[in-house]
Formats: sequence, structure tokens, C-alpha cells
Amino acid sequence: MTTNSFKVGIIGAGVIADFHAQALQAMEGVELVAAFARNQSKADSFSKKYSCTGYSDLDLFLAHKDLDVVTIGSVSGVHLEHTRAAANAGKHIICEKPLEISPHRIDQMIQVCEDNGVSLSGIFPRRFNDSTAIFKKAIDGGRLGNIVLCDTAIKWWRPQEYYDSGAWRGTWDLDGGGALMNQSIHTIDLMLHLMGDVKAVTASGGLEAHANIEVEDVAVAIVEFQSGARGVIQASTACFSNSGLPASIHICGDQGSIMMVDDKFSIWDLKNPRQEDEAVLNQHGIYEDSSGAGSADPKAIDFQWHQRNFEDALDALRRRKKPAVDGHEGKRAVSLICAIYESIKKSGIKVNL
Repeated sequence: MTTNSFKVGIIGAGVIADFHAQALQAMEGVELVAAFARNQSKADSFSKKYSCTGYSDLDLFLAHKDLDVVTIGSVSGVHLEHTRAAANAGKHIICEKPLEISPHRIDQMIQVCEDNGVSLSGIFPRRFNDSTAIFKKAIDGGRLGNIVLCDTAIKWWRPQEYYDSGAWRGTWDLDGGGALMNQSIHTIDLMLHLMGDVKAVTASGGLEAHANIEVEDVAVAIVEFQSGARGVIQASTACFSNSGLPASIHICGDQGSIMMVDDKFSIWDLKNPRQEDEAVLNQHGIYEDSSGAGSADPKAIDFQWHQRNFEDALDALRRRKKPAVDGHEGKRAVSLICAIYESIKKSGIKVNL
């Protein structure tokens, strides 16, 4: 591995692998050199599209000449196996959300990477947009005062065809869950990033609008944060919309209230306004025709936030520093979601984290 450039390979050839490839090819100092898929024809099609070498043999993929870094965009429930193989081959790893489907499996990922002296980074692109940084700065700077409430809403839509398109979709073993683990995890991670850790959760959920899947398409959780604040998470893939409903997070304190809808502010209401607030709203305020990228069509997501996430992970390698989303950070949202699932399965009993 050179100091300033990386040769990268992708595990997976599905929708999310396209985002990885597009983000990587938009970066300086990065060369996409290889891709792995279990089916050789898929590997060939993907590699032709992105001008790299396609493999259906994982060992041969990992042995590709001068391969430095592997991004994992495979099915969630096999991330551990792919991480173990890549780490044992000495490759640094950038893994799509969720890192894995349980905290225990993520712990194993962290351990195998530590044992092999390689880096493990998670992908949570919403952390890397400009509005998130502005929101975090306002909170950390005390502009909301004592924070008391946080509403997190991901009211998305997935047609039955989405779940029917892959045998792994909507299964506990491979998908790890439904609306919470697959779709809402990005905004749940954002909530934890902004609000801090959760102390306890009480939840209800079920399957209301889809068939032939094992997991939830609607869930509601009442959250108690370590800070003493309370919150609500609403998560669904059963909320129909032609254009797509945006994901939102609304945080209220005794000196202000800020609401972010996808990456735009719909509320910026602070007791002590500042001159720079007008510029924030001019540049990052909501616009009338906003709709949620990926809320109705996962292929509609822009790759630029992935690119920033990758840039952070690779820059951390260059500087020999910890990435913003390391294995432990990537584990936080999965731990909370699994606690929510435990509460749902136990008829709404409070679960302590």
C-alpha cells in the first residue's frame, strides 16, 4: 500500500455495490481494481461496467495484485464471513451498514481486524453531509440548551416486489430485520451521533403491508437517552408515497428547536439567534419540492455521501488514525435496533442497553 493511493476491491455486485463503485471512481488517489460476486456472470457484468477484474472465487479476488482495501456490499448476514476472509488476507475493510446483524457478530468483526492489524470502517453516509456537521455543532455548542426531546421518523415505502426480488430480503438470518435494520438504521445512527447513547427502550412493531417476509415493516420505539432526554423512533416501509417521504430528525431543548429533513433544515428556531443563522438557512434550508432520496426507490440515493464516508476512512489510513465510523461506532445503531427487536418480541417490555 502506498502512502497516497489505494487499490480497492468490492465484495458484492448489487445495488449498493454500484454506489461504492461510483463513489470510488469519483475519488482521487483511488483505483477500483476488482469485484467479487458469487455468480461469475454478475461479476463479469459488474466488472465490465466499472473497468475492473471480476471474480467469483473469493480467494482469487483477495489475491488480486496490490489490492489494499476491500469494501463490503454483500448481504448483511454474511458481512462477518467476508470480513474474516479479507482481514485474514491483510486487507483493510470498509463495510456497508449494518456492519452485521447482531452486536456479537460485530464484536467478532472488530476482533479479527484487530488480530490482523487492519482497519475496519463502517458506512453511515448521513454523518458526512454538511447539514449534519452544522446540526452537531449547534448541539455541542449549547444552542438548544438542555435537550429534552428527539423525534426520528423514517416513513418509507417498499413495494412487495422489493422483498420478492431476493430470497434474503426480509429474513432474520440474512437481512437482520426489516424497516429498522435495513432502511432506518442510517437515521437511527444519525440520532445517536447527535443525541448520544440510549439507556432504555420500549417498542411495538409488526408486519402490516407485506407478505411472505419474516420481519417488521412498521415499528415505533420510545427511547430514554443517557442524558435524560426522551425520544420516539417511527420506522416503516409501509408508508406509500409516489415521490417518497423524507427521513427526519427533530431535536428540542429549552432554548431551541432544530428539525432536519434528509439534509435540509425545516426548523431552525433558537432563543438566541446569531448572524450566521441566516446563511445556514439560505444554503441548507428546506425547499418546497423536497422528497426523500431512497425513501421510495433505493436506487435513487446519491453516492456523494458515500464518497465522503470513503474519503474519511481512507484518509484515516493515510494518517494512521481512527476513522469517524470505526467498528465500535458502527455497532451502536445495531445494538439499539436489536434492543428494540427484543422489546417488540417481549410485547413491549422495557429493555435496558
